[in-house]
Amino acid sequence: MKKFKFGNVKIEPIEPGQLNERLLLINLYITQGLALLIGLVILFFQKQSVVSLLKFPNDPGFFYWGAGLAGVMFLIDLVLSKVIPEESMDDGGINEMLFRTRPVWHIIVIAAFVAICEELLFRGAIQHAFGPYWTSIIFAIIHIRYLKHWIPTGWVFLSSYGLGYIYIHSGTLWAPILCHFIIDLVSGLIIRFRRDK
Repeated sequence: MKKFKFGNVKIEPIEPGQLNERLLLINLYITQGLALLIGLVILFFQKQSVVSLLKFPNDPGFFYWGAGLAGVMFLIDLVLSKVIPEESMDDGGINEMLFRTRPVWHIIVIAAFVAICEELLFRGAIQHAFGPYWTSIIFAIIHIRYLKHWIPTGWVFLSSYGLGYIYIHSGTLWAPILCHFIIDLVSGLIIRFRRDK
């Protein structure tokens, strides 16, 4: 594997088995912080107002878009889990390591932070420039841990496209933020409270 050196900093790829919970959590917050920073920079150059993008809507319709898509995604995920071998949906144990011993309050914080950072970048900034299709391709590539299996990669692409769709039709970034939050929160809670068979 290639190693890159920038002064005293070494960047090298690691396998999921080399991570521990603390390192994974640090990595999560750093990458999400970078996503937020990149999103804010892109929005600045696009001359979009972050305040306008994150203005909370008066119309509760965004809730139906976000919660509705989350419900549809859970149903499809349930069907996929019944018909597709478990190893085809494997993410290398990353989600298991991240959520299995995490307190509920921290799962809520992680789900909210990830939803806001990623949706601001992908739906707010990148989709504004490239539309939902190319944004979804970028979103699937960014979720690199799924790229070794085509089924989860396709599912990430379709999920992203759905998030872009509800952003367009609801007219507010809070619809995809809510959907993303619900998906991550429920998935995290399932992992946290699941009993091994």
